[in-house]
Amino acid sequence: MRVVHLLVIGVLVFAAAYVYRIKMESTARVERVLRLHAEIREQRDAIAALRADWARLDAPLRLQGLADRHLALKPLVATQYDQLKNLPERPPHFARPGAVDPIGAMINTIEAATDAGSVTGSVPSPGGKP
Repeated sequence: MRVVHLLVIGVLVFAAAYVYRIKMESTARVERVLRLHAEIREQRDAIAALRADWARLDAPLRLQGLADRHLALKPLVATQYDQLKNLPERPPHFARPGAVDPIGAMINTIEAATDAGSVTGSVPSPGGKP
């Protein structure tokens, strides 16, 4: 009978130690979760502050004031534009005369590949078979 009592007491001590260890682990994890929530809150506050700062820096009136103060820009007038007849001549072609057009050759290759027996749903196949 005493052996059974000692065995039960040993099991109870082991169970109590195991439950205590689980409680300590869960307490540590809860503290970690609370720290993470606090960090997330701090990061969100920092993001909100940065967005407010960006909105202030990106305000159109502020940018206009900076442009007026630091750039020597003048208003656009209609007489700044010239007529089409005064445009310079078209630049010369950079391809050699008589040379094969590389882009045209690629287009012809693609067209030849798609035309070779391709059948769409709107065009019946040759021979009447679907």
